[in-house]
Amino acid sequence: MAVSFFEAFTPQEVARISAAGTRVRLPQGWSPIWESTPADKAYIILAGEVSVRHGREEIARLGAGDIMGETAIVNHTLRTATLVALTPLDLIHLTDEAVRRLTEQLPSFRTALDEVVLAREIAHTGE
Repeated sequence: MAVSFFEAFTPQEVARISAAGTRVRLPQGWSPIWESTPADKAYIILAGEVSVRHGREEIARLGAGDIMGETAIVNHTLRTATLVALTPLDLIHLTDEAVRRLTEQLPSFRTALDEVVLAREIAHTGE
């Protein structure tokens, strides 16, 4: 996987992905995604850091350039983790509909999303 999710795209594709979402800022301590909830949104982190928690255990940290919340959308499942902002966050909020539309309209987005999902599944299972 690329260092930044956006590195997989041309400047025109980055602009298109950004335009498909809404820029939001969230305070430290906020949880934009909760474990066992429906997959209704994903975020691309522009600035800040989040803790990925399964139950009470931190299983990963994500930062600028990472996408979060995509796996449950792609796999059509409930969330498997809670995300907690360790710092204030600057994000692009994508609805599940926007994610699906981008995967249909931009083959490069679908490929990048699939690579992230696969890498996270491998990391989670330890294979």
